[in-house]
Amino acid sequence: MKINNLSVVLVEPQGPLNIGSVCRAMMNFGFFDLRIVNPCENYNSLDARKMALFALPVLENALIVDTLEEAVKDCHLTFGTTRRFGKYRQNFLTPNGLGEIIASQTNDIKCALVMGREDHGLYTSELDLCQHFVTIATNDDCGSMNLSHATTIFLYEISKSLGKTCTLKTETKPQATGEELNSMYSHIRKTLCDIDFLDSQNPDHLLRTFRRIFGRAGLDKRDVAIMQGLMSRIDWTEAERKKR
Repeated sequence: MKINNLSVVLVEPQGPLNIGSVCRAMMNFGFFDLRIVNPCENYNSLDARKMALFALPVLENALIVDTLEEAVKDCHLTFGTTRRFGKYRQNFLTPNGLGEIIASQTNDIKCALVMGREDHGLYTSELDLCQHFVTIATNDDCGSMNLSHATTIFLYEISKSLGKTCTLKTETKPQATGEELNSMYSHIRKTLCDIDFLDSQNPDHLLRTFRRIFGRAGLDKRDVAIMQGLMSRIDWTEAERKKR
């Protein structure tokens, strides 16, 4: 993967100091594409600029958006960071594993590293937009890391893995973007609800399993088109059945 095809996404960062520090960490390892979801009002303040130091261009050129979905819509692989484990949070990558997967991608693939809020991290609905989960093993007595420190560890591992990649990868089929995947999942949700396959009271419970399966598989544009076609065929069949 090309180094400029990695985006770092900060979701609702709460203070300018951490934002500036993340910018500096990014430039330390040669990354420049910063995207910030609903930042604090003073995200570009003097404090942030002081912490960014020589990485001021990263801060000044950061893309500001309202939602995570908008931030990753052009990305093919999205990695959500979390330290919480649970029903919908399984199959975690280590920072080293993250670096190896990103380095193995072809040069046309865009990846996003999504960092959560300093106090609450990423919500389950936001992790639904990620194909992979990443965590850093820490002391149970003090498990939560500073935002910029955690980002630095991830970027170091990614940079290290990219440095080991000596040959260009063979171009493969174009991967589906986040926007295309979310459109597919919305279609699957509607179709499977219409035929009562999903529980109408909690349709996302099983849908998250589909997200995990497809996320690990890594769907290309043709795969998504086939799934959309399958759902459309089910829609038509169900509509014809109801006419009888």
